[in-house]
Amino acid sequence: MEKTIYIRMRNRVQVKPEQTLFMKDIAQIIASEEIYQDLAALQVKKILPQDHIHIVDVMKVIRFISGIYPDHEIQTVGPPQTIIEVIYKKKGMSIPFFILVWFLLFFGAALTIMNFHEDVSMQTVHQRLYFIMTGKEVAKPLLFQIPYSIGIGLGMILFFNHVFKKRLNEEPSPLEVEMFNYQQSLDQYVILHENKESVKHLNDD
Repeated sequence: MEKTIYIRMRNRVQVKPEQTLFMKDIAQIIASEEIYQDLAALQVKKILPQDHIHIVDVMKVIRFISGIYPDHEIQTVGPPQTIIEVIYKKKGMSIPFFILVWFLLFFGAALTIMNFHEDVSMQTVHQRLYFIMTGKEVAKPLLFQIPYSIGIGLGMILFFNHVFKKRLNEEPSPLEVEMFNYQQSLDQYVILHENKESVKHLNDD
């Protein structure tokens, strides 16, 4: 145990431009007290101004640590790579652009709902339900249409599990799950295409 170093690579590390990365930043470390501080403070990479995405492979980390502590055994657990994402300062949001996007989303969602209701003849369904319950035929059965319209909004809130930035409960919404799956797929793509050690081409010589 005294001569063993345990390394668990982090999945993703977000850094600022020109920041210096140390071993403790990209991995969780378990080691003896004599070497832990020095090991955690080892410089791994200096972020360059042109960097956006960088992959740190666990094999390079093992080789790096073995060169400094050759008498220690290194055990790794967890992901084999760490994605280094450089976060640049975001520009302020343009108010006209925000309003334009808001209008596009609002009217796009409204048209989608209206087209769906037209396809399934929702007004006819409401008229039929109103006639069955009251025995009267009306063109606009507001008794059903008003609660139904309110229910659409409440249903969307429950479905997405958010009221603005406030979460209704701890369960992730379907949108958050889809965003998580998308991020996982994106990470796998980045690891495969940005990590030169993931793919090796052999020449037929």
